[in-house]
Amino acid sequence: MKADLHVHTMFSLDGKTTMEQLVESAKAHGVGCIAVTDHNEFKAYELLKDNKDVIIIPAEEVSSKEGHIVALGIDRLIPRGLSIQETIDRIHEAGGYAFAAHPYRWWSGLGEENTLAYPFDGIEARNGRSIPSANRKSEELAKRIGKPVSAGSDAHIPRLIGDGYVEIPDSVSNWQEAVEAIMSGNIMGVHSNSRNFIGTLRYGFKSIGEWMFRGFHKM
Repeated sequence: MKADLHVHTMFSLDGKTTMEQLVESAKAHGVGCIAVTDHNEFKAYELLKDNKDVIIIPAEEVSSKEGHIVALGIDRLIPRGLSIQETIDRIHEAGGYAFAAHPYRWWSGLGEENTLAYPFDGIEARNGRSIPSANRKSEELAKRIGKPVSAGSDAHIPRLIGDGYVEIPDSVSNWQEAVEAIMSGNIMGVHSNSRNFIGTLRYGFKSIGEWMFRGFHKM
């Protein structure tokens, strides 16, 4: 089963995907499990959890002071703007697992030093919106330290859902089993596309423009 562990919806400031579009796009791309990782929001899970077509992992992409952290399997909203350690602690208190999101990404990644310095439960090894070298370094880092890995499309629009995923057993029937498979390393593959040069330039200009529009506050 394909599990896309990094997807945004309309509840992210920069997301476009409705709840209906998420389910339909997942089905169209053969994705059976999704972690909805909206930026500092937790609203989508309640609206999606009872759908009959796609397993939904309660999750969030949290903006710590130093960069983005994906929280998998949480039961509440994790506040933004805390230190890395405080964010990890809050994720654990919420019953979840803290993954260093796209650690080598300019602007929002934590960087290698922070990823190694703090007790993350896992690392996002591949991300569909990261450049090839960043994905390669993330995979190498995850292998070097032996932590569980995740992968996701980082889709902000419906058609990109499934551009990144891990393969989990087809026998998985709920989000708890999905998270257990990820944390135990019971995955058969880690896959994603990568952002090309033109896409990277567009992302850079877009990020700077949005940053200015937000009054020079990061996402």
